Amino acid sequence: MLTAGIARVDISPKVGVAHAGWGAQTHQISLGNDMPLLVTALVVANDDIELAIVDVDIGLFTSQQDRDIRQLISDKSGIPFGNIRLGYTHTHSAPITFGQWIKEGIDLANEWWNTIPDACAKAVVDAKASARPARTGFGRGSCDVNINRRPARDNGELFTGRNWDGFVDHDVDVVSFDDVEGNPIATIVNYAMHPTIMAHANQWVTPDFPGPTRSVVEHTVGGLCLFLQGASGNQGPVDGFTGDLRVYRKAGARLGAEASRVRLGIDPLEREERLDQILVSGADLGIYTDVPTGESDDTVAVSNLSVQLPSRVVESIAEAQKGFENGEKELEALRASDASNEEIQRGVSKVMRANIRLNVARMSELYTTDGQIEMGVQAMRIGETVLVSIPVEPFAELADEIKKRSSSASTVFSGFSNGHMNYLATDMAYEEGGYEVGVTLFAPGSAGLTIEASLDAIDNVL
Repeated sequence: MLTAGIARVDISPKVGVAHAGWGAQTHQISLGNDMPLLVTALVVANDDIELAIVDVDIGLFTSQQDRDIRQLISDKSGIPFGNIRLGYTHTHSAPITFGQWIKEGIDLANEWWNTIPDACAKAVVDAKASARPARTGFGRGSCDVNINRRPARDNGELFTGRNWDGFVDHDVDVVSFDDVEGNPIATIVNYAMHPTIMAHANQWVTPDFPGPTRSVVEHTVGGLCLFLQGASGNQGPVDGFTGDLRVYRKAGARLGAEASRVRLGIDPLEREERLDQILVSGADLGIYTDVPTGESDDTVAVSNLSVQLPSRVVESIAEAQKGFENGEKELEALRASDASNEEIQRGVSKVMRANIRLNVARMSELYTTDGQIEMGVQAMRIGETVLVSIPVEPFAELADEIKKRSSSASTVFSGFSNGHMNYLATDMAYEEGGYEVGVTLFAPGSAGLTIEASLDAIDNVL
């Protein structure tokens, strides 16, 4: 029988921290924390194989930050580096820890960031210490709070909003962990939606919708809940880009309610009905026992492999740096003048776009060798479920294809894990254009190669 343990550490920042980083925002610091930011860790083991899944309320981890934190976790917990999955919810209303155009609250943001690695390690160590015999199961539901986020203007130019005709993945994948008495230990919820409900008008730190999703599951089911961000590269909220805190709470609650419904319907044991007696009462009553017919799958396995993806030609670092510095000077001048909020907003947007181009140029130089970028693919099997993750923001079509072709009916696919290398789009998206294609490191053909590598990783653990 496998064992499972779970633990959590609060990583909420101080009031006044450098906040969010939307190109359209005019504020720089937070007013406070609407909900706590959390690190939640699950440790599962069997037959000398031990793995950890970590869920962190943060925008992203760079590849270097990911390596450093997973190594720290490994050093402190004894769990092999390759058996650790470090996932991030990708909330867009957390602290921002790089200067860019935001100058206020950076010291508090750096202070906050410095607590994250130890918090991740502590959560894993504590989860390992709490491990006990467990059974696991899988279920899938559906929730329609998300939508394809790539609509087009009349001239064909794409923007980020509601595309009712685009591909959308409403799947709510749920993995259960119960002790031998049937008491809940943990729940994993996987869903594909960018946490961009709270946007430029919001000045509060939030985990966005994953926060209330976890809270609803924990209050309804019991135990602790981890959220794993799905293939949401082109998936956004139906109701998003707001400053109204009620909107993210409602969307998260709706998702949490569906996840709870699915979770409560999962039984890790197959059973057969047995009629024990017919009890004489006002009407004759059938008294039944649903008897287990066998033990649940307790396999634990991990596979890590890499795939070479073709890189895209992007702007040089020198050109991008010049554009960023010019925009930064213009914004500084605007803030020192009597410029209107609208003028400052346009200045912020210009600097942010320049900064995005600069980051893309830097990542391209860092990761590209001879026109190729090496990307890791990780598969973890826990019982009947296989969880596959990649370090990008993948389009939802990738998850759909992988789930359809997987040798395991209980396949959960995610991005936003073990580093961050921007977007991974479908080949069709390159013809359509749009933001995601403009900032990707990868050339057409990368999606198909990733799908095949993910299927290979799945087969390795079956």
